[in-house]
Amino acid sequence: MNIVSRVAAGGILGLAAALTLASCSEPAAPESGGDTSGTLTVYTSEPQAKIDELNAEFTAENPGIDVQVFRAGTGDLNARIASERQTGSIGADVLLAADAPTFEKYKADDLLLQYTPADVDALDPNVVDPDGYYVGTRIIPTVIAYNTGAVSQPPTSWKELADPQYKGKITLPNPDVSGAAAFNTAVWLGQQDLGLPWLTDLVANEPVVAESNGPVAQAVAAGTQPVGIVVDYLVRELAEKGSPIAASYPTDGVPYISEPAGIFKDSANQEAAQKYVDFLVSKRGQEIAVEQQYLPVRSDVGTPEGAPALADIELLNPDLDTITASQPDAVATFNDLLG
Repeated sequence: MNIVSRVAAGGILGLAAALTLASCSEPAAPESGGDTSGTLTVYTSEPQAKIDELNAEFTAENPGIDVQVFRAGTGDLNARIASERQTGSIGADVLLAADAPTFEKYKADDLLLQYTPADVDALDPNVVDPDGYYVGTRIIPTVIAYNTGAVSQPPTSWKELADPQYKGKITLPNPDVSGAAAFNTAVWLGQQDLGLPWLTDLVANEPVVAESNGPVAQAVAAGTQPVGIVVDYLVRELAEKGSPIAASYPTDGVPYISEPAGIFKDSANQEAAQKYVDFLVSKRGQEIAVEQQYLPVRSDVGTPEGAPALADIELLNPDLDTITASQPDAVATFNDLLG
């Protein structure tokens, strides 16, 4: 299958996902009253099992709050929110989703409540919005994953993936669907030593474009594609289950998303929403993040087994205003290169 047909197949899957999203019933509207009881509606891109685990512990600490979740990819969440803005009010109290540029746009549109979570001084300042409208809840680097049975000398940099030796051997997530992939594309294009020439060469290597990070990790673990561009926690999860997969953290810089949380300004249950955000970045909330294979946004909870120390990763911290402005064009450029 050539790359155009691969992407076309991915587009069909994306259309099916969009139709499924459109057919979903509306989440229950939050109860009014401004207290910390009643219904709290969360829109999130978190995997269902992980968000269920978080919410179980949150509601154990806050038994008067009933958390309801609408879960979808970041792109579908943004589409849902846009539709709700046109037809009425946003149906969520809290948004917990992939990338900071999404929150920058909502901040610019005056949709978010200004709120600084409790214990903010314990958090990595790079994940805290200086204006106080959202806060990162975990550090999720994108890495080069490789099948340990198929690759004896894994690539150690993004530059290496543009080498013709990797033609037909790479898989990556679709930036039209994955918020992390869209963010990464903008970051790569903004890097002086990568930029458009590198992205052009990467696409010339005919990567398989999957709908999201999950299928990318699965393809590498199964050996159907020996190399993948994917978020690191999925690699740890599969390796822990015995799959022949490992991660290489590129020496030329590691983009990451912080999965921010923000409260919508017209939330009917703002106090409960604030408690929820507080919990996500609390010591216990971050311990759960580590248990779920994420790198934390605070330094007093350790890191997942087998994960490198944050100090040992060359994390990229680009200007978010620049990334926010450039991300739509970056995704369009990627799609244009695919033809």
